[in-house]
Amino acid sequence: MSKTFFQHSVLVVLMLFVPPANADDVNAVDMAERADWKQLATLLDKNITDKDVDINATQPDGMTALHWAVWHDNCDAVSLLLQHQANASARTLYDVTPLSIACLNGNTDIVGQLLKAGVDSNDVKPGSETPLMTAARTGRREVIDMLLQHKAAVNAKERSGQSAISWAAAEGHADVVSLLIKAGAEFQTPLKSGFTPFFFAVREGHLDVVDVFLATGVDVNSVMEPEAKGPRVPRNGTSALLLAIENGHFELAVHLLNAGAEANDQRSGFTALHVLSWVRKPNFGDDLDGDPPPIGSGNITSLQLVTELVRHGADVNSKLKAGRSGKGRLNRKGATPFLLAADTADVPFMKLLLQHGADPFLANADNCPPILAAAGIGTMAPGEEAGTEDEAIEAVQLLLDLGADINAVDSNGETTMHGAAYKSLPKMVQFLADHGANVKIWNTKNKYGWTPLLIAEGYRPGNFKPAAATIEAVRSAMMQAGIEPPPPTAPRPTPVNDQYAPKKQK
Repeated sequence: MSKTFFQHSVLVVLMLFVPPANADDVNAVDMAERADWKQLATLLDKNITDKDVDINATQPDGMTALHWAVWHDNCDAVSLLLQHQANASARTLYDVTPLSIACLNGNTDIVGQLLKAGVDSNDVKPGSETPLMTAARTGRREVIDMLLQHKAAVNAKERSGQSAISWAAAEGHADVVSLLIKAGAEFQTPLKSGFTPFFFAVREGHLDVVDVFLATGVDVNSVMEPEAKGPRVPRNGTSALLLAIENGHFELAVHLLNAGAEANDQRSGFTALHVLSWVRKPNFGDDLDGDPPPIGSGNITSLQLVTELVRHGADVNSKLKAGRSGKGRLNRKGATPFLLAADTADVPFMKLLLQHGADPFLANADNCPPILAAAGIGTMAPGEEAGTEDEAIEAVQLLLDLGADINAVDSNGETTMHGAAYKSLPKMVQFLADHGANVKIWNTKNKYGWTPLLIAEGYRPGNFKPAAATIEAVRSAMMQAGIEPPPPTAPRPTPVNDQYAPKKQK
């Protein structure tokens, strides 16, 4: 949810305004800012007789004495100022009114005084935020009820299309959500981003708010269908279960499973088990936005969630029905959760999937088995993707212990050694050589004309900077096998239209 203009304006005021040193020179607004209520009362009493005091005088940013009295939550000062004809609808240069401050503070008494003074309950700030929206974010049910009694528009929308119930749901105010629904709040129509109040509650992990919506008949298996596009917009077909998992709310995810969420739903392109692979170990680069692991909520770990998913029927060998492929990419079409766990070198996840019946040899649509993914196939940004070199070696060792073929070749002509070159893992190169990687198999050009050495020298998509340590490791492995490495290849030219081709050796 977006920050309000009011929050920024008050910050500016508090940082920049310095009251005059001489208290005798201050006026009503300065006294109110300093919370000098006794002197303010004396000044107002004087005003009764000589009329020398401007009760609605403003500071440079437009703050009045009434704004400050409301800000300080002083009900008596607000009452006194209103009795002396303070403008209850005064606006700062940022269009902040006393009512918006009162709703932010959640002070029922002050809100009541201002409404009684004739303030419009539907007055809006820049961005079209209404007092009801502000109060919904604060979560004071009494204030909400009072505004509704004064005909506040329950379905008014701010500029992004969100209404008061969206704010309340995102902030976790279940009682306010219930009150707004009873008052006729509309909560089924999605924003362009695909979010409804229900999905806002799921994204923030508010289990009690989610239950309010489920009790009204919201389908636990409904999905988001965003019109907008962008890195922060959920994928089309994202369910509440996946949204909860991607935000680290694993306890909520279990709750949704118990409420009937489908564990094998693949309408977004991924099942819950697949999604866990990058939630547990997100990349720093590539196409996953570089987000850190979610903070999340609850007392359930991601691995405990795996067991719960399986208990609710999740297929540990489910294959993805579609996915991007291409030069250097790990084709997700046909990928199992285990293969994606191998890709991020997530050994604990791999071991747990094995306990639940995962097949460690199932390959993707390119016939790329998990051992190739663990070795580094699919790495687009060396050093920025999940899995350290030691973790990757541990993952490959686990697969070798299970009987995986270290000399497997996928449909693109790529091997474990190609993977180590893609991911720039010099220790992995030596590990593979020491564990039986056959130089006659791996020292060949893949579908794109690249050998592991050429990849290390920069013939690859994305980061084409030569990896000196990996180059040295590959050359050493070749010499160890009795193969004389070719002379260094000329630097790869700047890519044009994604056409990367090595220069011919002379």
